[in-house]
This record gives sequence, C-alpha cells and structure tokens, in this order.
Amino acid sequence: MAVKIRLKRMGKVRAPHYRIVVVDSRKKRDGKVIEEIGLYHPKEDPSYINVVSDRAQYWLGVGAQPSEAVSRLLKITGDWQKFKGYANTEGTLRVAEAKRDKREIFNDALKDAASEPKTEAVTKRAAKKTARATEVPAVEKAEEKADEAAATAASPADTASEAPAETPAPVPAVETPEGATEEAEIEETAEVEAETQQKTGD
Repeated sequence: MAVKIRLKRMGKVRAPHYRIVVVDSRKKRDGKVIEEIGLYHPKEDPSYINVVSDRAQYWLGVGAQPSEAVSRLLKITGDWQKFKGYANTEGTLRVAEAKRDKREIFNDALKDAASEPKTEAVTKRAAKKTARATEVPAVEKAEEKADEAAATAASPADTASEAPAETPAPVPAVETPEGATEEAEIEETAEVEAETQQKTGD
C-alpha cells in the first residue's frame, strides 16, 4: 500500500481550509484517512499552519510520500529539514498576533469613557425634537410679524372711516355728462348755421 501525506479539503466554497492527512494513495481526496497530522488555513493572514511534528517525522520515516503542497508546508514549519537532518531546522512560519482578551478590551473602553468629557448623547430623535422646537418659535414670530403688518396697513383706512365724511367739491357743469352733451349740441348747431350761411352767401 502506497501511503501519501496530502491535504483534505474542508470548508465552504470560497472559504476553504485543509487538514494534513496520511492516506492510502488509491483513496479519494476527501475519502477515509489513516491519520490526521495537521491543519492548514490559507485564508487567514498570515496563513495558519499547525503540524504535529513527531507524527509527521514518523510517517516520513516509514516512507510516506508528501504531496507538493504538503512538502512546502513541511519546509515552512521546519519538519522537512528535521527529517532530512539539516543543521538549520527552523522554518519560516509566521504566527498571527495573539488576540486580546475580551475583558481587557472592555476595561480599556471603560477607562476611555471615564476620561472623556461628559456630554449629553445626541440621538436622531433628540435632534428632530430640537429642530421642531426651533421651528415652532420661528413660525410664531412670522405670524406675529404678519399680524403687525396687517394692523399697520389697516390702520389708515380705519382712521379714514372714523373721520367725518367731507362734502365733495362742486364739479363744473362742463365736466358733467349732461353739461358735455349740451355744449356739444350748441357747437354742432353753430357749425351747421355757419355752413348754411356760407352756402346762401355764395
């Protein structure tokens, strides 16, 4: 039986992670395995690689053949150099920084909150209420100004209506319609008489 050390794919469509497994070479990629000796998460930054070193050394020692991907991972962790007997067995594995404890993050946030100046929280509802409160006095002021303007505009008419009515001045007879028609008739008769005199004189 040919034994291989290869990757077994796990995870979702665009978020894969792998297990480093020892398996019969005739089995499927995700088929039954002999032993799991590590994990590989390529989507993390830096990539997470964890290999059980003594089990990897055992299987390499009994003749298990690593795939190309697994051999690269073993070189990164330093297990391949250890198996080959090289002097420098340290790999180039990068490890992510340890995550801070949630309690420590919470305590830091409390300290920051205590040092900040205390002001009232402004929410959307509070902002709307203050906007409405400022709008109402402005509307009331506008209405007051309109009332004042109407009162000042109406006051001269009121004073005129309160004052006694003056008698109208007499209009000359010529400017009245009756006087104008009489004057026009007199002029017409004078013109007619003048014309008749000229005809008779000729």
